Amino acid sequence: MTHSSVRGEGAPADAPDGIPGTGGTAAAVRPARERPASRKERPGTSGEGGGKGDGKGDGEDGAKGRRPPAGPRRRPRRILRWTAFALAFLILGTSGAGYLYYRHLNDGIQTDALNLGDSKLGGSRPNAFGQIPLNILLIGSDARDDQANQDLGGARETFGGTPLADVQMLLHVSADRTNMSVISMPRDTLLKLPKCTDTDGKVYEATQNYRLTNESLGRGGPGCTVATWQELTGIPIDHFMMIDFKGVVSMADAIGGVPVCVTDNVFSRDSQGHGSGLKLTKGENVIQGVQALQWLRTRYGFEDGTDLARTHAQHMYMNSMAREFRKNANLRNPLKLHSLAEAAIDAMVVDTGLNRIDKLFDLSMELKKVPTGRITMTTMPWVYSNRLAGKVEPKEGDAQKLFAMVRDDIPLDGKGSSTTPASPGATPAASASAATSDPAAPADRIPVMVRNATGGKQGAGMVEGRATAVTALLTGKGFTAARADSQTAGEDTTVIRYAGLDQAGDALAVATALGLPATAVQRSTDVSGVTLFVGKDWPSGDKPGAPAPGATASGTAVAPRPGDKAPDSARPLNGDDSGACMEVQKGFTW
Repeated sequence: MTHSSVRGEGAPADAPDGIPGTGGTAAAVRPARERPASRKERPGTSGEGGGKGDGKGDGEDGAKGRRPPAGPRRRPRRILRWTAFALAFLILGTSGAGYLYYRHLNDGIQTDALNLGDSKLGGSRPNAFGQIPLNILLIGSDARDDQANQDLGGARETFGGTPLADVQMLLHVSADRTNMSVISMPRDTLLKLPKCTDTDGKVYEATQNYRLTNESLGRGGPGCTVATWQELTGIPIDHFMMIDFKGVVSMADAIGGVPVCVTDNVFSRDSQGHGSGLKLTKGENVIQGVQALQWLRTRYGFEDGTDLARTHAQHMYMNSMAREFRKNANLRNPLKLHSLAEAAIDAMVVDTGLNRIDKLFDLSMELKKVPTGRITMTTMPWVYSNRLAGKVEPKEGDAQKLFAMVRDDIPLDGKGSSTTPASPGATPAASASAATSDPAAPADRIPVMVRNATGGKQGAGMVEGRATAVTALLTGKGFTAARADSQTAGEDTTVIRYAGLDQAGDALAVATALGLPATAVQRSTDVSGVTLFVGKDWPSGDKPGAPAPGATASGTAVAPRPGDKAPDSARPLNGDDSGACMEVQKGFTW
């Protein structure tokens, strides 16, 4: 089986047949050299190559005016020979051009370290089918360190200063690629920032006081923003992609414009000169270039004039861009592909796991699998902070639930688990067992190790005796080979992990007996057999779901389950909602 080159992908991707001249396979080109992270210059030209065969036959056989002798005709064979030669020449010629173009694009990729923090969560865990979710942090930098970005405006005192991560969105693609979730964090969010060490060895100590989350980018680079997200959410992040102002402009131009809507004529400028300068008429407008950047930066003029309104406008733009890209970016259109590829490479900084064109192409194919109707855009639930006026902090309960849903690969649109029954009436566990082709052994012959993990990922409030109690429960259900483990762990939700595919059916049988969903079953190299981790969501009783000791009335400790929806405070927006329209703030109409 051919596996995708992008870490975190759940299914093999097709070879990059959209790259001109590769002949439809990544193996047709040799890996290009990786670009050092510090290099700024990009090649200005691409290589060219090609060839052309004649392909003509001589048109006659024998002397002029004489019929060819009886017997097999030679002309078809000669034409076939010339045609084959011409075709081979064309393939070789265009493959050369494709290889040079591939090298040209590869040389333009800018990279940086994925995670500069001390906490390493590892990669995303596979589901019961062995499919792996994909988590990508999208970062919008306000860097004004070159003329192109400075020409696009902004406060002059920030020119050449420390960049801020003014846009932060975690993009989660489900393990089975049926749905996508996006969580935005307002740039005015206050958090304690983790310790980060940049690639030159400079150490930024963890902050003792609360700081704005957008400052994380200046603490070594995008890898510190990744570390900040992982500290807050417990979600393992596989990749990041960072773009600056000029990148937004070039990408919008390459796509050919993005439709957006406003409820009234809007002009984002007040008497003090505040605002992005965006000026649109009521209704739908197709924006690109500088206007697209203005839309994404607009705060004064939308809804209540806060950063939260800007975040919602960004969600509308991204959903519309996804619909437009699906509609117009035909993979068989080389000019469109060339334009998009050049714009994307010029615009982005990525982690080293995405440092080649074939990896980026594989990633694009994974994202394309998700229908727009299963994309859910959300904003981290928040409350105004008591520490600093006008700033926000995560909303207790709702924010944790949203993070847990993404962490556990539960769709935010309420359409249940990403584990789809194979036939009507089949249970998720049963269909997963069929998919693994691994029938379970009799219950009394399945060794299960039960580990107490009720302290959660933060390691606090461990409930004594839970491993022994759940072992007794399993024994009563026929799993007489179950044993309580003396080791402890920390999990917010109860999970069952197994090592090899030949143990998948056994693990699913344990899940079914305990009433756990198939999504609670995970393949892992961290265990040697079937291991049940009794999580923070199961402090007592015969099944998970009861609040843990010390849980708040909002249900912070209650684990989300398939079928749950994102909290209303996350302001979910569906990717197919083409009728969404930004409300215009009073005083900003014309």
